[in-house]
Order: sequence, then C-alpha cells, then structure tokens
Amino acid sequence: MLLSMVNMKLRDRYSNLEDLCDDLDESVSEISDILDRAGYRYDESSNQFKGK
Repeated sequence: MLLSMVNMKLRDRYSNLEDLCDDLDESVSEISDILDRAGYRYDESSNQFKGK
C-alpha cells in the first residue's frame, strides 16, 4: 500500500522524493528504509520506487 501511494504521488505531484518527504514532513531515509526492506529502491531517473 505504501509503495502504491508513494509512487502515485511521485508520478502525479512531485519531481523527486525529497519534495514529497518535505511536503509530508517525513524522512527520506525512513521511507527509503521501509521500502528497501520490502524489496524496492528509489530510482531517481524514473522518479519511482522499483523492485531490486
């Protein structure tokens, strides 16, 4: 669920993960760590989390 929400927001509203996290008052490292444990990494070139 988190993956879908984050990728949707990145696609529709934010040009990068830092802007998303700033707006939501969340830590980039916390979001990245949670999704990393689920098997996903942030890809800057496509501005989305993708499977490892």
